[in-house]
Amino acid sequence: MLKAVILIGGPQKGTRFRPLSFEVPKPLFPVAGVPMIQHHIEACAQVPGMQEILLIGFYQPDEALTRFLEAAQQEFNLPVRYLQEFVPLGTGGGLYHFRDQILAGGPEAFFVLNADVCSDFPLSAMLAAYRRQPHPFLLLGTTANRTQSLNYGCIVENPQTHEVLHYVEKPSTFVSDVINCGIYLFSPEALKPLRDVFQRNQQDGQFCLPPGEDSSGLWPGAGTIRLEQDVFSALAGQGQIYVHLTDGIWSQIKSAGSALYASRLYLGQYQLTHPERLAKHTPGGPRIRGNVYIHPTAKVAPSAVLGPNVSIGEGVTVGEGVRLRESIVLHGATLQEHTCVLHTIVGWGSTVGRWARVEGTPNDPNPNDPRAHMDSESLFKDGKLLPAITILGTTSQGTGTPQVMASPCGGCPRVCTRTHARVHVCFFLQQTCTKCLPCARPCCESLGARGQGADGQGGIPARWQWPQLLASGLPLPMASSWSPLQAAGSGSQLRCSS
Repeated sequence: MLKAVILIGGPQKGTRFRPLSFEVPKPLFPVAGVPMIQHHIEACAQVPGMQEILLIGFYQPDEALTRFLEAAQQEFNLPVRYLQEFVPLGTGGGLYHFRDQILAGGPEAFFVLNADVCSDFPLSAMLAAYRRQPHPFLLLGTTANRTQSLNYGCIVENPQTHEVLHYVEKPSTFVSDVINCGIYLFSPEALKPLRDVFQRNQQDGQFCLPPGEDSSGLWPGAGTIRLEQDVFSALAGQGQIYVHLTDGIWSQIKSAGSALYASRLYLGQYQLTHPERLAKHTPGGPRIRGNVYIHPTAKVAPSAVLGPNVSIGEGVTVGEGVRLRESIVLHGATLQEHTCVLHTIVGWGSTVGRWARVEGTPNDPNPNDPRAHMDSESLFKDGKLLPAITILGTTSQGTGTPQVMASPCGGCPRVCTRTHARVHVCFFLQQTCTKCLPCARPCCESLGARGQGADGQGGIPARWQWPQLLASGLPLPMASSWSPLQAAGSGSQLRCSS
């Protein structure tokens, strides 16, 4: 008998995933067409002898989470339950707090998976390694280059026995090229070291209480246990922790940019695991390039070109001549005719207007790429906006539908999610002011067919102008109250500061 525990965190975590985590809990954000943690549940359900899957976190059990759990139980014919922490307890505190639930029924062992990882989840191989040589802790590891290894937990192993001799979480200097994948297989005995950490925290906390405080109860911080620092680092080299190496796909999902990278990995994995999820090129249908997921309810025009690495959600409308690549389009969004969307996440219910070009900067957190940009807590460095994918806001703010309009001069179209006004920032003339819309006309006419069209190949007609915008009657923004809009992908919606 086996069980699985998925650590889904809580709303105070995953701040780098904003603004997407404002709409749904981060574990339910769709990656490659399905909620992020559904990939974990699918992998656990395929392990022979799996009896129950437990989700542990600090999220409130809202309607979205409840609906997902019910659907997962029906689809996989397996109990899937959510256990809510009373306070955030860290990566190990929830395991100890709900130890009775985990050990109920006497499981042989239980898997522990972090929700914010993307992997092919070699759980059966880990189980076989555990049964050959049982130990309290078995970690899944993979390799990274020397530069990127500093961003992860580093493992020094015995190459013959695979025992973990030393473990350091995010070291300041190079320790090892073997990194922790955040996927584990624990025996029931693994909960004993967690008990020791809890008791030690309790003793240390009683000495920290102010004079006069009642020390008879539990110290509130005693339940917080960090698996990596409090357990793995302390027990390394004592014959209790071992590592199983994998050469399969793996990545963290910390920010929106890493979600696009994870979507690419999962779509590629679908070739082996779920070929039925991948769209096929059919006569009279859209042109498919590479791996593409299209929800059955989405409406895609036959002249659209999709892929590679594209995921289209429920109820999405894709118009004629649209070019879509390396992007995720979420529920209810609309891409109007001849738009070009690259390296972008289009928010729920958003609308991208005709002939618009929306393009972000790819950010692939590949642990084996020394030039990869790892997820950062800050959007800025040395006064410069860090490269990031583009995130279009949703209809959650304001009263209208956010809409990005065309930018034929090669500028950057933006949208204010506070007022949902349509604005153009003209980088051809290096200015943004009360002349934002009129200034687009001369540069549009001067570039003509040499401008960057929806296909990036100069596809805008020579005499194309702004009839829809200039005839719309929208008030032009004033320079005194508006500032340039930011297309910040890691933690900020497209918004104005007025």
